[in-house]
Amino acid sequence: MKTLKVLIVKTSSLGDVIHTLPALTDAKANIPEVQFSWVVEESFAEIPNWHPAVVKVIPVAWRRWRKNLKAALLSGEIFHFLATLRQEKYDLIIDAQGLIKSAIIAAFAFGVRCGYAKNSVREPQAAYFYKNKYEVAKNQHAITRSRQLFALSLHYTLPPNAPHYGINEKIFPQTEKHEKYMVFFHGTSKAEKCWSEQKWIELAEFAVANGFIVYLPWGDNNELLRSKRIAAEKVQVRVLPKLKLAAIAALIRSASGVVAVDTGLSHMAAAFDIPTISLYGVTNPELIGTVGANQVHLANFGAIEAADVWQVMKNLLSSEH
Repeated sequence: MKTLKVLIVKTSSLGDVIHTLPALTDAKANIPEVQFSWVVEESFAEIPNWHPAVVKVIPVAWRRWRKNLKAALLSGEIFHFLATLRQEKYDLIIDAQGLIKSAIIAAFAFGVRCGYAKNSVREPQAAYFYKNKYEVAKNQHAITRSRQLFALSLHYTLPPNAPHYGINEKIFPQTEKHEKYMVFFHGTSKAEKCWSEQKWIELAEFAVANGFIVYLPWGDNNELLRSKRIAAEKVQVRVLPKLKLAAIAALIRSASGVVAVDTGLSHMAAAFDIPTISLYGVTNPELIGTVGANQVHLANFGAIEAADVWQVMKNLLSSEH
């Protein structure tokens, strides 16, 4: 049977990349001969390889290049990326991002370009770059929209089952240590998405009092300093070294539970069905919230106390057993 070669353009962000994985699972179940290549931002290039349907990852460094486009051109990085992108002809190209930048990337590749129709896409001008354009309602969760786009592009019926991320969990062996621990993701991209530092401290105290170790990953210096303040020399609250995404995934997979603000890492926890409480302030979890088993969304987190979060976590953990 002839292989069906499909190029995905979904460059960022972390949560958006993870949201695309269930669409690949659907496609592989319906079209066993499909193989995906994936254009993705270099900082997230680990993730597509977690899905067994992906055979090639093409990293793009647009976030870095746009800071100094001249240097990126003179170094040859952009031309090398374009050469890699154009190495083979694809049966189909799916722009799952729906932005002008992703549509332009798709336009440089060889193959029939598919994407959201003008009234469905995030940036309407992007639709002009596609040959096949599909109407997908905007007032749906991002995962549902991606699943529908792939089903329409590849001509199969969208399965009625809940999303399945399809991650090869053998890549992330569970730790042999028998620690009972939780992971707190307190860092996020915008200040208005951050929960009170004092409440994180109180939540850590609840977890420790109930026999859990608390691990605090971080991504930048501000998050590192906040981690150190939350830990405040408590032995059972531990600030981790800076970790790559695969190491964070392995950490999540063996955790008893996760508490997170609106960050892409919460979607990673959802992909592993780890009991997770996601705290939302300014974003709508109906459209971009975590999806999976054992997921709880708490909106308007300014009024939510640490004791409330801990009680929800206790309920989640008790329902697991």
